[in-house]
Amino acid sequence: MTGKGQCFEKLCEIMHRLRSPGGCPWDREQTHSSLIKYLIEESYEVAEAIQEGDDPELVRELGDVLLQVVFHSEIASQEGRFTVEDVLQAICHKMIERHPHVFGDARVEDSDAVLKQWEQIKKKERGEDSSILEGIPKTLPALLRAERLQSRAAKVGFDWDHPQQIIEKIEEELSELKESLSQGQDRIEEELGDLLFTVVNLARFLKMDPENALQECNGKFIQRFQHIEERLRSQGSSVEIASLAEMDALWTDAKSAVKRR
Repeated sequence: MTGKGQCFEKLCEIMHRLRSPGGCPWDREQTHSSLIKYLIEESYEVAEAIQEGDDPELVRELGDVLLQVVFHSEIASQEGRFTVEDVLQAICHKMIERHPHVFGDARVEDSDAVLKQWEQIKKKERGEDSSILEGIPKTLPALLRAERLQSRAAKVGFDWDHPQQIIEKIEEELSELKESLSQGQDRIEEELGDLLFTVVNLARFLKMDPENALQECNGKFIQRFQHIEERLRSQGSSVEIASLAEMDALWTDAKSAVKRR
């Protein structure tokens, strides 16, 4: 089969058959709500394929995400609410409307101007009396949502002047967390949240992605801990029976070993 239109139409036909009487029992049972976890999972798998530079895997994972779009559209179509054609028309309309410098007479100088124009158009769509924080999904991962909230506020001047101010705020929040811990207060979780939110603010101000930074740290932790496991196995031991002192010593060794790789 060749041609984008033919391939997309074939995918839609496959999903329609799966959802039809005599199709797949599992597919027929699914709802928008039951599919949420799969859409999120597939999106993360796309991100992983991109980070690993694995094009064949990226092709497969992008296909899985596209399947989710068709799946949700077929469910809505069977319920008489909207069709996949409505979805396609909506995104085409949005892309044209939000790129007047390409499809209209507007002029922009650089990508920063494009983003500013994009936000202005979104605000107009929401209404002039709407909050600038509207439209940020509650279901985003907390780190990402915090960064999005802070970025929106920064665009209207609600921001720090230099990173040292944020570092001082981090120290203040850490001090408040320590106080809550020492006094056994009920506000420990709140203070921890304040600390995390401020750390995200520092990452955003430094133009770094807090999610990527934490993922890099996760990867580093995995490498170092697996080094500990390997060393203990070579000694006829394991993490289950080794003492904390033994693991701490191997952790220090792992930090040097991972750097040498």
